[in-house]
Amino acid sequence: MSVRFHLPNFVDRFNGSMNMTLISMIKRMPRMFYDGVEIASVFDCFPMIWNGGRIMAGYMDMQTVDKLVPQYLGRFNSLGVPCRLTLTNPLLTREHLNDPVCNRVLDIADNGMNEAIVFSPLLEEHIRKRHPNMKMISSTCKQIRDLPTLESELEKDYSLVVLDYNYNNDFDTLAKIPHKDKCEILVNAVCTPNCQRRGEHYRYIGKYQLEHCDPAELAKIQAGTAKIEEWQCPHMKNNAFIRRNSPLHVSPQAIYTKYVPMGYKAIPHKPLKIRKKNGII
Repeated sequence: MSVRFHLPNFVDRFNGSMNMTLISMIKRMPRMFYDGVEIASVFDCFPMIWNGGRIMAGYMDMQTVDKLVPQYLGRFNSLGVPCRLTLTNPLLTREHLNDPVCNRVLDIADNGMNEAIVFSPLLEEHIRKRHPNMKMISSTCKQIRDLPTLESELEKDYSLVVLDYNYNNDFDTLAKIPHKDKCEILVNAVCTPNCQRRGEHYRYIGKYQLEHCDPAELAKIQAGTAKIEEWQCPHMKNNAFIRRNSPLHVSPQAIYTKYVPMGYKAIPHKPLKIRKKNGII
């Protein structure tokens, strides 16, 4: 039995290093973890306009891209772990597809191992044309809530489909979903159930990326004067202990006693929180 976890952060210095340590520990000391635990990928992005995950303001010129992107991706690839780029900005136009930084990042990432998480049909079509062999993951940002549409999504050419987290613990519906081996379960979502502002939040991140990925923003960051204007929502402040009381939370015990026996094996964490047998890492 294998349970495939997908963890955030390969760019963030602290969390990226913690992920690398965790990957090494699982390989060297598997007895410290639940049976079958596998880190199947890490997900993140660079300061670029296609990003739609967490806000990543700043700027990279081509020289920086060619120097740093292989380093960040390579340290995980060398451990046999793919990096997933969160290319989920919902506000992209055809003009944005020509962005040289974004295209160069994809050229470097397309090494047969790394993957792209997509939302925009426009960007997905562009990537498929330029990188036909790159694995594509359908993002939870699509908010697919009805079963027929989800079934159609699972029939498409995606390596995985990240389920809307409102399906969490809805076992009657989860039992009906086909191709469970192609589904990811977001086990510790930050949002409240059935959040009415969720789409607005995604658009806020996308707009922020389009407006703050430029040399002027980089200058502010280097001068220490940059200030990210985070999305205002009380649930964003919920820590891991508060989230455990959410009806959307999926516990380690539930993963092993309910989800895995049903056929679900891909588990993204956001943020990182993996339990050991006798504690928490």
